[in-house]
Amino acid sequence: MSLFQPQPIPRPGPILGAYPERELSRLGGLERLADRVVGAIKGAFPRDARRYRRIIAKVERQRPALHALADEALKAEVLALRQRLRHAGLAKVPCLYAFALIREQSRRTLGLEPYTEQLLGGWAMLQGLLVEMQTGEGKTLAATLPAATAAMAGIPVQVVTVNDYLVQRDAAQMGPLYRSLGLSVGAVVEGMDHASRQAAYHCDICYCTNKQLVFDYLRDRMVRGGTGALRMRLDGLFGKRAIGRQLLLPGLCFAIVDEADSVLIDEARTPLIISGQGEDEPDPAIYRQALDIAAELQVASDFHIRPSERLIELTDAGCTAIATLANELPGVWASTRQREELVRQALFATHLLMRDRDYLVLDGKVQIIDAYTGRLMPDRNWERGLHQLVETKEGCDPTPRNETLARISYQRFFRRYLRLAGMSGTAREVAAELWTVYHLGLARVPTHRRLRRRIMPARVLANAEAKWTTIATEIGRLHQSGRPVLVGTVSVAASDLLSSRLQQANLPHRVLNARQDQDEAQIIAQAGQPGQITVATNMAGRGTDIQLGEGVAAQGGLHVIASERHDARRIDRQLFGRCARQGDPGSAQAILALDDNLIANASWRVLARIFTAGPAARLLLRLAQIGTERRHAKMRRQLLRLDEQLGRLLAFSGRVE
Repeated sequence: MSLFQPQPIPRPGPILGAYPERELSRLGGLERLADRVVGAIKGAFPRDARRYRRIIAKVERQRPALHALADEALKAEVLALRQRLRHAGLAKVPCLYAFALIREQSRRTLGLEPYTEQLLGGWAMLQGLLVEMQTGEGKTLAATLPAATAAMAGIPVQVVTVNDYLVQRDAAQMGPLYRSLGLSVGAVVEGMDHASRQAAYHCDICYCTNKQLVFDYLRDRMVRGGTGALRMRLDGLFGKRAIGRQLLLPGLCFAIVDEADSVLIDEARTPLIISGQGEDEPDPAIYRQALDIAAELQVASDFHIRPSERLIELTDAGCTAIATLANELPGVWASTRQREELVRQALFATHLLMRDRDYLVLDGKVQIIDAYTGRLMPDRNWERGLHQLVETKEGCDPTPRNETLARISYQRFFRRYLRLAGMSGTAREVAAELWTVYHLGLARVPTHRRLRRRIMPARVLANAEAKWTTIATEIGRLHQSGRPVLVGTVSVAASDLLSSRLQQANLPHRVLNARQDQDEAQIIAQAGQPGQITVATNMAGRGTDIQLGEGVAAQGGLHVIASERHDARRIDRQLFGRCARQGDPGSAQAILALDDNLIANASWRVLARIFTAGPAARLLLRLAQIGTERRHAKMRRQLLRLDEQLGRLLAFSGRVE
């Protein structure tokens, strides 16, 4: 007999009235300090998801009865539950029953029955927590539990992930489960038109990337004319709904962010900007003139490079030299501020932006490489003429300069959700920041099976030449034994360099970087086959499962080599997490050099000459990495404060953020 009497549920259309989102209040100094203190405590003592075991035991007790129901009877239970959730909201008792129903429907439609740890993770996400689950523990399936429960309660849900491939894959794989619960599912990817985007967002559950989501939100803000909540209400009150019909999103109700540390932390250093072509387009010759003047200036005497902070500082002598060199040039060169800004940007383009590390040149166009994912960002340009200067440097035709129409940071955007949750394999290092910025607590979920990953001590070589030789030798040794090897690099140039070494050694391999990003899932999925050698940028193929081929487990599983420490320890852990998934064996080791970019960025080369090997060298690299993490955290705090100040100024002026 049904727990709740089923009633017909009207299908809700697009929300055309008020746009649900959280209004951000301005925090005072004491409130900021309190948040940082509480964040530090929560970071030091994250929540253990095992505290929910008694709750999940109630879900387990429903299993035999639901397992025995015929399909039609189960559909009746789903219909009854949806009405109960619509009336009661996300109350504990109906939510627990929802988890039991979703679990049973998953078994019948997908052939996958969420195990206890996935239930724990799903319940924590429903409570508005960020869940840390080890790589390969099935976060995609775990997310269906809170997503479907909230959607059955009538709450629009956006599941946010890091690339279009994962959006399409997850929506397609989980779609049958959602549809069996009477829910619609949509996917938003690059290239969709307005009507298709709107239809996808207004599904009960929508999968989308963080960049697509934020840009579409900014477009909605432009339609609404800034913070026009009153305007939206009046629009609905008088029945016109002209504004509502143009809006893409149904509001910011509930977001579940996959790879949350990457989205909420790593990518939070750069604001997202919608631009339009400016009215006053500078003469393209100006960019060549700026680069020519920059080439005449001398490091130390005319300018200082601060690579760790990605900053160029002009000296008084440099400013004088610029004035002298630009003396006979017309136009903008007559303005002291404009000429110094132009040359500073030209110096940045020359000394801090490297081809095949920061960007690629494809088909005569400069395309930016995402520093954390290693993927191309064809829709992104650098600001204030920097992109045009790089294009000129590389011999490409400069594209038109854009002016900012709307902008927002990830920090401000995701804090606007009424309910926010997330999941990641590596979040504990930034738990304090996640609370301070987003008020997002961390819950750690135990592994389903015993972890069999063996982390070997890092090897530190004197220089890059010795490092690449050692890595190539180690790959050859493992390849002879039949073990698959995955090597992580931090740049396209590094992966190309290693590839050439392997070609010289006649070692067959596959390379995955920004040049091959369309094939990344297929390449990474094959990385566990016998004797396979894969060279990939550290984040490429994230979210793709690596299955071990026949006989690989007996050989020790997949071996992962990190060729350089990343700016964040979490990303090193993400790379190592590619091996030993779901109880499989595996091993990982970092093979490093004392002239790696991390040491250069940390300005610790003097110490590197002293500590040339052993534990002291490993400690030096670790300290340099921690220093870089702290600088990046400071930059994110500064961006958030700047963004808040800019938001207040633009709101006062009536413009969009």
